[in-house]
Amino acid sequence: MAARRPTLGGFLQAVGYAAGVVGLVGGFLLIALQYRPYSVPTGSMEPTVRAGDTVLADRVSGAGLGRGDVVVFADPQWGSSPMVKRIIGVGGDTVACCDAHGRVTVNGKPLDETYLEAANGRESLTSAAVSQFKVTVPAGRVFLMGDNREISEDSRVHLDQLGGTVPVSDIKGRVEGRVLPLGSLGTISRTAVFDSLAGRDATSHGLLGPAAVACVGGGALVLLTALLGTVGGRIAKRRSAQA
Repeated sequence: MAARRPTLGGFLQAVGYAAGVVGLVGGFLLIALQYRPYSVPTGSMEPTVRAGDTVLADRVSGAGLGRGDVVVFADPQWGSSPMVKRIIGVGGDTVACCDAHGRVTVNGKPLDETYLEAANGRESLTSAAVSQFKVTVPAGRVFLMGDNREISEDSRVHLDQLGGTVPVSDIKGRVEGRVLPLGSLGTISRTAVFDSLAGRDATSHGLLGPAAVACVGGGALVLLTALLGTVGGRIAKRRSAQA
């Protein structure tokens, strides 16, 4: 019996399977090894992260993170469960509330925080609902606030504990995306709000976005290749029967 000669269609199908599997497995492994999921029980970070969302946090050291990064942390003084907040000040910064327009200031510069509830047309009440404060962040610590300033219990309610700051060693990772519920699926962009300040701004995010695209795209390519192979096989059999 003569051996079957390889065909262009068979070669392309093999390439499609291989590329799809590499993308699917590679993307999945990167996410599984580099990112950790956390459930968010409250709406203190809305609209960036909503109550009930499951977020993915890159396992990076808190020592290298900067202002504007959304982080997961666990501080015994704040409670036993991990929390999600945004870094507003790093070591050496002076964080104060508020200027004449109700804006938080860092080192005397007011922040136009586009990620707050006000960005969705809802009042953030930065000055009306929050007591005035002025804190100089000690070295090796960060000042944290939630994006939903009305309800967030953050550094402002712990001002008697080193100005409400927490050590960078308590930070477990940088939040880069949402995975559940499916309606909230997506990445969380780096903010440029702090870029005009000297010092550490929000850090560049990792490969969550590309890894997710590779994973989904790889799976889709495997399914598409299998479908095309099935259809091609049926067409070839029909032509052979008609010959």
